[in-house]
Amino acid sequence: MVVGLLATPRGWAAEKHDLSGLVLTVDVAHKSMTVSCASVPGYMDAMTMPFDVRDAKMLDGVRPGENIDFTIVVDGDSSYAENIRAHRYENLEQEPLEARRLSIVSKLANPAAAAKSLKVQQAVPDFTLTDQASNKIEFSQFKGKVVALSFAYVRCPNPAYCFRLTSHLADLQKRFAGILGKDLVLLTVIIDPEHDQNDAIQQYAGIWHASPQTWHFLTGPLPEVQRVSRMFGMEFWSDEGFVTHSFHTVIVDRQGKLFANLEGNQFTSQQLGDLVRTVVSRQ
Repeated sequence: MVVGLLATPRGWAAEKHDLSGLVLTVDVAHKSMTVSCASVPGYMDAMTMPFDVRDAKMLDGVRPGENIDFTIVVDGDSSYAENIRAHRYENLEQEPLEARRLSIVSKLANPAAAAKSLKVQQAVPDFTLTDQASNKIEFSQFKGKVVALSFAYVRCPNPAYCFRLTSHLADLQKRFAGILGKDLVLLTVIIDPEHDQNDAIQQYAGIWHASPQTWHFLTGPLPEVQRVSRMFGMEFWSDEGFVTHSFHTVIVDRQGKLFANLEGNQFTSQQLGDLVRTVVSRQ
């Protein structure tokens, strides 16, 4: 339901509202973007909407999967977005801060490895890992399907970290139950292979009622898990029995190309699902 997103009678002052959301598509040629918006109390519910801009340059640097803040202007019988700003991921809790610090050190020490992180629209190189049913899974076998991929480790103690991101995939499993395995596949890469093996991964997958045909919890030798993780800018380190790590959720399109790489955990399951729906619907 939209409370106030209505045309303003001619002669009235333009109505402005501050919005935020997750970018789903960007069409520079037609000067528009589609955003899965957060709710604005007293104005509008959370919903997916297209927005025009008056100058295509306003869309420079705006990418699908990016959190943005912007202003919607309703003026007479038209509306448009302005003042678009990227909403950079910031988390002041200790683990993300430590992960970011270690990531910077790692990039300085090994700039060649850091440069290998995939950019949007680059093809994802093939890799092979083992899932909770002990099946060898090659990433290339999902060509023609959309892939939603995230990272976790079984003993992660903070519900806002691995649990939240895995819960987002669980919500995708429910929302897209009719197309799982056919058009959409879910992957969770386990980043603590030293401790998380066999029964532990099976039990973790069981918590989420994950079918090994449609949602694969993947593990393998530590160097290979690190290689796969770093493709997507995901860094992690063992630290006194736990794992310090950054947060990434990845969407790969049917052609095997990186469509979006969402850093952090500051998006909703609804927004992630809207992004997946957008990619699944593309030809």
